[in-house]
Amino acid sequence: MYNAVDLFCGSGGVSQGLRSAGWRVVAACDSDPAAAATYRANHPETHLVEGDIQLNATIDAIAAAANGMVDLVVICAPCQPFSSQNRHRGNDTREQLIVRALAVVAKLRPSLIFFENVPGLASSAYREIVTAVHAGLRELGYAVSEPMVRDAADFGVPQRRRRCIMLAAKSEAAVAAFSSADVRQDPRTVYSAIADLPPLASGDASETDPLHRARTHLPIAVERLKHIPRNGGSRSSLPAHLVLQCHKGKPTSFSDVYGRMAWKSVAPTLTTGCTDLTRGRFGHPDQDRAITMREAARLQTFPDDYQFVGQPAQISRQIGNAVPPAMIEAFVPAFEAALAIGVD
Repeated sequence: MYNAVDLFCGSGGVSQGLRSAGWRVVAACDSDPAAAATYRANHPETHLVEGDIQLNATIDAIAAAANGMVDLVVICAPCQPFSSQNRHRGNDTREQLIVRALAVVAKLRPSLIFFENVPGLASSAYREIVTAVHAGLRELGYAVSEPMVRDAADFGVPQRRRRCIMLAAKSEAAVAAFSSADVRQDPRTVYSAIADLPPLASGDASETDPLHRARTHLPIAVERLKHIPRNGGSRSSLPAHLVLQCHKGKPTSFSDVYGRMAWKSVAPTLTTGCTDLTRGRFGHPDQDRAITMREAARLQTFPDDYQFVGQPAQISRQIGNAVPPAMIEAFVPAFEAALAIGVD
């Protein structure tokens, strides 16, 4: 059985994907209390270090928890610093967390290191960060791939979610084995993920599933949704008297707001506001409401028995921030192909 360490683990999407593929996650780390509570509820066998990775004590605790040979360290540092939506791009101190995580690599010397983040990390704006990561890893004796942008929709996730990935290994051959492995999965749709869930109106809640609870929308919001075509419609169909004041004369500005998902397509990228009509194309394909937390969790490929802890806003944030478990599980054969090369 292969052993992994999950840094910036959040609610546990990476760990869930690895466990589903038969791996053991020996240690994990995150500093968010609500996400840590969710992680513990689902991964009691993993030693979770709840702390700030910028502190040496946290690094030491992770190394002690790993306690032996580690095949893979996964580094999914906070993506907000590298997001195109970040108003503080270039001045966000969290940018350095991905570099700081190399202190864990130096302690554990794993066979592989996998990085996952938003595509912005691969842009010229953050070339200095990527260069620092490459330099740090090479100093530790690792070969490193260039940033590669991949879409989770190609790896069994019913969602358009473009991500930047990189792999480091102890030989160029191992990196090449990972990069050349074709681990794409058959596409999945919104319909395949959520169509079987019970219908809900605004404010309704399932009696058996606490996550399948619809937001209570204002009457004007419900009225707008009634005018938006089913199955992929957008706010461009709204009559003039229902167009938001901030959208008047701006048909292409934030055009996904109040939009509906389409049954036979993938969902748009889920964010921390994935159950809010005003934050993106998060309207149900044919019901007059935003998607529920359960629908969002399924679109992120979490199983229904996965327990989320916290208030609705905290749970939506955990779901939107998560790495889809199915994507990580899809990459496992590529990890194992790299490990099979003989990396030492």
